[in-house]
Amino acid sequence: MAIRVTQNMLNNNMMRNLNNSMGIMDKYQEQLSSGRKIAKPSDDPVVAARGMLYRSSLMENNQYQRNATEAQSWLELSDDSMDQATDVLQRVRELLVQSGDASLADDSLIAMGEEIKQLKNQLGSIANATVGGRYIFAGTDTLTAPYQGGDFVNQNTSEIRLEVSKQVYVPINVNGQTIFNKKDADGDNVFKLLDAVVSNLSTGAPANDMLEKMDFQMDNLMAERAALGARVNRIELVHARLATEEVNVSGLMSTNEDADVAEVITNLKTQENVHRAALGAGSRIIQPTLLDFLR
Repeated sequence: MAIRVTQNMLNNNMMRNLNNSMGIMDKYQEQLSSGRKIAKPSDDPVVAARGMLYRSSLMENNQYQRNATEAQSWLELSDDSMDQATDVLQRVRELLVQSGDASLADDSLIAMGEEIKQLKNQLGSIANATVGGRYIFAGTDTLTAPYQGGDFVNQNTSEIRLEVSKQVYVPINVNGQTIFNKKDADGDNVFKLLDAVVSNLSTGAPANDMLEKMDFQMDNLMAERAALGARVNRIELVHARLATEEVNVSGLMSTNEDADVAEVITNLKTQENVHRAALGAGSRIIQPTLLDFLR
């Protein structure tokens, strides 16, 4: 049975096709203006889902990079502080050696004692080094100065750990106990040793007999610094890996979402031609009116 095709049906079909054509052109124009393949998730759910995954990965990566940067700051400051502490102890050792010179007068030994007293204060300041207002050698008790009253009083040995990758945590602090509260055979830490040295020299007595104890403290400090260097190297490698990962994920996201401008322009031009052709055909389909005959 034949179906009667009315003029209204022809008009409606033409308008629907023209609207579809304009919608396609609008999509291409949106891609050109935004530089993106899609404007909303419904345009391409697969592209949208991948984009969410890549963005989530980038957010995690950026947080890991911030953590790695903070860890690097802590470790580098710790290394600088330990370097300064090494210089202090080296100077003390030089004075201990000099104090064994039998030709030195009591005044010279007393002056050495005064210098070592100042060096002890300097070492105490190093033990109280801070980053962002937090003491780096105080374990997790970062708001309390570990060096007080002329001695290293902090007993906190806990690690501060930051996540630098999925389920990968690294300690960012150095245990102050192993540096400033390391006990020798007599139970003295480095500050007690310096007190004993000053006590000897202040009476005009040499202190070169304490060289062995000083060497013990210096050897311990150098060993701890070597271990710290390995951690610094690890953080640098982690930082480099995270930076590379960020570039790779950003590239994948760009490939997934960014529009190919040349292709979009070609598609837009093609669609414009199709639209013009549809308009021309539509103008011939629309039923002539009385005005057409009056012209």
